[in-house]
Order: sequence, then C-alpha cells, then structure tokens
Amino acid sequence: MSASPAVPHTTDLDPAVAVRLKRDANGLVPAIAQQYDTGEVLMMGWMDDEALHRTLTTGRCTYWSRSRSEYWVKGDTSGHVQVVKSVAVDCDGDTLLVKVDQHGAACHTGDRTCFDAGQLPVTTA
Repeated sequence: MSASPAVPHTTDLDPAVAVRLKRDANGLVPAIAQQYDTGEVLMMGWMDDEALHRTLTTGRCTYWSRSRSEYWVKGDTSGHVQVVKSVAVDCDGDTLLVKVDQHGAACHTGDRTCFDAGQLPVTTA
C-alpha cells in the first residue's frame, strides 16, 4: 500500500503544464529518467505537481518518495546528480520523460541504471 503524497494546496507549477497531466489516485505521474546523449534509460521515479515544478525550475530532478512520503532531489545524499536537459509529457499526459546528464550511478544499488540486473528471457513466435 502506498502512502498518499502530502500534496501542497498550492503549487507554482505553470497551470498550462498542470492541465496537461493525468495523475494517479495519489496525484502522481511516473517520470522516466533517460541519459540525454545516449538514450540510455536510467530509472523511473514519481513526481507530483510540486516535484515537477522544482525539477523545471532548479535543473535538478526532484521526485516524490512513496515509501518515505517526502521529496528527494536525486544526488543530494549520494552525489549521483541528475542535471535536467529537457522534460516532455507523453501524448496521454500520464508519463514524463526527463532527459538528464547523469553523474554517477542512477540506481540506489550503485548500478548505472535501475535496469542493469533485470534482463528477462524473451522468446519470439
């Protein structure tokens, strides 16, 4: 069971951006972090309107931690910073693509990406 984010009653997110987002029941949108120059998919985190506002205005990825019920800026404790290059909303408005310059590991395990250890076998028909 995930905790609901402490969504601020007001946010400084541009209303023209906010209206484009389709959030889940907790007010969150998945945000895929991708290395801007190689296309490597690094990780997925959650953003609410405030996290997206902070990401767009600081140039550093800010996510909502569902397990800790707090905002976290990627790299503040690990030093593995994500410098934002661009942010896009998908065609349905329910996913964000954040292109970043990743400094150090993106995964909390210390791996370059959160997908390094998760290869599944694929069989084709």
